[in-house]
Amino acid sequence: MAKFKRILLKLSGESLQGEQGYGIDVNRLNDYARQIKEVVEMGVQVGIVIGGGNIFRGLTGAGKGFDRVRGDQMGMLATVINSLGLCSALQAIGQKTTVLTAIRMEPIGELYTKWKAIEAMERGEVVIMSGGTGNPYFTTDTGSSLRGIEIEADVMLKGTRVDGVYTADPEKDPTATKFKDITYDEIYNRGLKVMDLTATTMCKLNNLPIYVFNMDIVGNLRKVMAGEEIGTLVHN
Repeated sequence: MAKFKRILLKLSGESLQGEQGYGIDVNRLNDYARQIKEVVEMGVQVGIVIGGGNIFRGLTGAGKGFDRVRGDQMGMLATVINSLGLCSALQAIGQKTTVLTAIRMEPIGELYTKWKAIEAMERGEVVIMSGGTGNPYFTTDTGSSLRGIEIEADVMLKGTRVDGVYTADPEKDPTATKFKDITYDEIYNRGLKVMDLTATTMCKLNNLPIYVFNMDIVGNLRKVMAGEEIGTLVHN
């Protein structure tokens, strides 16, 4: 039996590029799709938010002279491209999937509402919520926090390339140690970066726990759903 009934899965755009360094690695995309279908078959309702950093990141564009609002709008469109890619990969293996967008762009996807998302998940569909919040100056971390709270998810699963939250960046500091669980207050006090401050604060205020784990290892999503402690739980 799955540990959670309804999840918000936050996927990194950068992870989608796999070993390519840019764009979408089809093998990585298919690995994700198979893992997601596997947990749907366990009876889990799945909502997904994907970043767009493998294609374009608004904040990086602003640093290179782009208008920040235009840059963020380009980043929102990048998340839609990734969402359509994942939708296609899921549908190719027989998993019903709906793409909802934060801004109007029919027929690419229907305009997001909480009720559309919940109704689709209750029908057994994977719901991919693209376009961030639809507003500039908000990251996809904040978009995933907002959607997770709106759809009344039990937990936000943050799939990254590291296997949890550490005392320091494990890719830079070999002495860094991993937390099994940590409170939001300790995250703030230690200055640790799980998500951006706005996203983290939203989760804290609305009592939405975050589980950080390595999504790039095939089978890990199922392990989280089975209750195996392979990552870090962030909670109040």
